[in-house]
Amino acid sequence: MFKALLLEKSESGFRAGIQSLDDSRLPPGDVLIKVEHSTLNYKDGLAITNRAPVVRAWPMVAGIDGAGTVLESTHPAWKAGDRVVHNGWGVGENRWGCLAERARLQGDWLVGLPQAFTTRQAMAIGTAGYTAMLCVLALEDHGLRPGDAEVLVTGATGGVGSVAVALLARLGYAVTAATGKTSQAEYLQSLGAKNIIDRAEFAAAGKPLQKERWAAVIDPVGSQTLVNALAQTRYGGVVAACGLAQGSDLPGTVLPFILRGVTLAGVDSVLAPLARRKLAWQRLARDLDPAKLETMVEDVPLARAIERAEALMQGQVRGRIVINL
Repeated sequence: MFKALLLEKSESGFRAGIQSLDDSRLPPGDVLIKVEHSTLNYKDGLAITNRAPVVRAWPMVAGIDGAGTVLESTHPAWKAGDRVVHNGWGVGENRWGCLAERARLQGDWLVGLPQAFTTRQAMAIGTAGYTAMLCVLALEDHGLRPGDAEVLVTGATGGVGSVAVALLARLGYAVTAATGKTSQAEYLQSLGAKNIIDRAEFAAAGKPLQKERWAAVIDPVGSQTLVNALAQTRYGGVVAACGLAQGSDLPGTVLPFILRGVTLAGVDSVLAPLARRKLAWQRLARDLDPAKLETMVEDVPLARAIERAEALMQGQVRGRIVINL
């Protein structure tokens, strides 16, 4: 038996609760993992609170991320005792996830836990931090280098934003953090942000082309915020879009693209190729300051995961929530 956060839907409605489940209910897969830590990402919050149709099969064990130890494996790359990290691949959406003491997964989805990290630190990073690193890689692929003017990070107190600020600052970029939580200015400065601006500057409709400010942008917010960020990006700049906290719409024009040569780079973490995942985790091990990571973390037991998912959806969470299993 193992404990898990189980999501159920029937004619009587939706229910999320912590239940004890038999190992025989685990889905097929070639690697069985003892999950030591998981986390709450934005998508987990949507699923656990039933705010969006994230879950595709019922019942569902929530949790798109997990880190722990291999118990059993028939996959050639993994053996009992190996330490691994899992992110994405539809887990927690169409296949049972990692907010549980056990998870049976596909070995092709796993990445070896970097020696620099404990399983707790890996889940302090989670999909949010791994996505932030994918965004940094996208900016670098475009040619961005330290000294190329300011880089904007929107949604800066969230999981993606917090890790993005810390990564960019350590790499030598001048980071401007946009947030609606002005009370968190000291926190963002501790992560390395040079300037703090109110997200209200981006939330409402603006001109299609605005004053050129940013060499690059990391945006997990979407909607009007992304449109205004594009309108303010310098000639030849790049914007990495990875989220939709404000909305999935893009109510803008093509003018930033055809008059300023701005690039909109979409960043996907769910189905990213294994080689890209390995590179992202290698870079996280090298470029993310563990002390900065620690300032982002809130540790909670599985029993409080539902409560904290609700707080996450209400914008009451700063940084990252780690679930200790």
